[in-house]
Amino acid sequence: MSQNIRRALISVSDKTGLGPFAQGLVNAGFEVLSTGGTAKFLKEFGIEVIDVSSYTEFPEIMGGRVKTLHPKIHGAILGRPDLPDDAAAIAEHGIIPFELVVVNLYPFEETIAKEGVTVLEAIEQIDIGGPSMVRSSAKNHAYVGIVTNPDQYDSVLTQIQGDGLTLELRRELAGAAFESTAKYDRAISDYFSTINKATQQSEYPEQLSLSFKKQSDLRYGENPHQSAAFYVEANPPAASVAAAEQLHGKELSYNNLIDVEAAFAIAREFEDPAAVVIKHTNPCGCAIADNLPEAFTNAYAGDPISAFGSILGFNRKLDVATAELLAEPGRFVEAIIAPGYEDEALEILRTKPKWKNNVRLLQCPQFLESQPTSYEYRKISGGLLVQERDDKTDPVTDYKVVTNRTPTDAELRDLNFAWKVCKHVKSNAILFAANGMVVGVGAGQMSRLDSSFIAGHKAGERSQGAVVASDAFFPFRDGIDEAAKAGVTAAIQPGGSRNDEQVIEACNEHDIAMIFTGRRHFKH
Repeated sequence: MSQNIRRALISVSDKTGLGPFAQGLVNAGFEVLSTGGTAKFLKEFGIEVIDVSSYTEFPEIMGGRVKTLHPKIHGAILGRPDLPDDAAAIAEHGIIPFELVVVNLYPFEETIAKEGVTVLEAIEQIDIGGPSMVRSSAKNHAYVGIVTNPDQYDSVLTQIQGDGLTLELRRELAGAAFESTAKYDRAISDYFSTINKATQQSEYPEQLSLSFKKQSDLRYGENPHQSAAFYVEANPPAASVAAAEQLHGKELSYNNLIDVEAAFAIAREFEDPAAVVIKHTNPCGCAIADNLPEAFTNAYAGDPISAFGSILGFNRKLDVATAELLAEPGRFVEAIIAPGYEDEALEILRTKPKWKNNVRLLQCPQFLESQPTSYEYRKISGGLLVQERDDKTDPVTDYKVVTNRTPTDAELRDLNFAWKVCKHVKSNAILFAANGMVVGVGAGQMSRLDSSFIAGHKAGERSQGAVVASDAFFPFRDGIDEAAKAGVTAAIQPGGSRNDEQVIEACNEHDIAMIFTGRRHFKH
């Protein structure tokens, strides 16, 4: 065979777009070498394929585990024909260098994501030859183009059909290749960390490497002088903001995404129709009701002034009646997330309000589906904090009435509602609620007493007969005294202060029923 022939090695698991791409290579004068399922696929597509085993003169063995791990394969990838020693080895051993290597790896992550997959099934999807070829090609990118993703086919084929791959593109492909093998190895390492948890002293690995793919550049970060981008996990949960689809509106900003996440998290707390109004990550309004229009009306009424320019979350498909309420004059909404939108409701939001062209409309059909245990990451200078998300439902069986008076059924419903919302409020958090709606919020204050005062101020007369939730214990009785001045009749808090008895005494003096939950919900 001529040493000048153009050759491509193709061995892929993901065969998306492979047929037309390989045909384009053949049309450009390439011979194609391949193995196993890829070779069969290409032959069925009508492409002539040289089996790797006929080139190496060594059969596939061990059920296909050993097929590309051969000197004639890696020599054809790693060889540098313009270096005398390499050229001599190429000639001596009948090696024909590859100009292009097209490899993507066994679907390990997809396999372990399946319910009921066994360890043995997972291990069989650990690719060995694939990563070796990818890394070899990426290392020798000055001579070899390495293609690891179907998204790269068009740009590669365009240059192949022209003057050949530029060094710039080959370097880009090499970088992407090393990213793919790093991500692959990280997934395998994380899997073994998971299955070995029983013998580990901590559920957190000794080494942590995170892999996210950029979904989009953002206009800027929290402020215009800060750059920003949005990255997503490889397989984000179906019930997540990352998996939501934007149906309308301007591009989402950094702050939009953070507030949408807050709206999404709170709305998911409830089984009844719920609406939440977010401003700067805090709920300035939230309500549950028998129907979505009523829930939205009550949520928006929680703090109409703060609700201007807010982010909204709904746990039901947004209907026409709710859309009409949203479109009323005087309202301005930045973004909405919901499980979906009725067709007419979507048309109303796109055409009727003054802000129709700007509002971002997101849908997440799996809104209420359960999520696997997940973690939060927060960067600090020189390090990273990792913690389990605070998204589990508190066991009501752990609740304890600690006052002389037991909450009434109506108070208990409001206490449960307030507790679910309060854990999403920035600490120190105090929240007043009445009749299934938030009427006042004190968030992010240095003193819990200040938070109590702000919540009462926001609630106004609506605090009469309301309940209060505190994300952490009341350290002193003054917070209860402040709530009593506002007309609060019941309280819910974790308990655990050395001054609990004084706080309980204050509740009894004011005839306030109080529950200890035994669980704190700081949110910094």
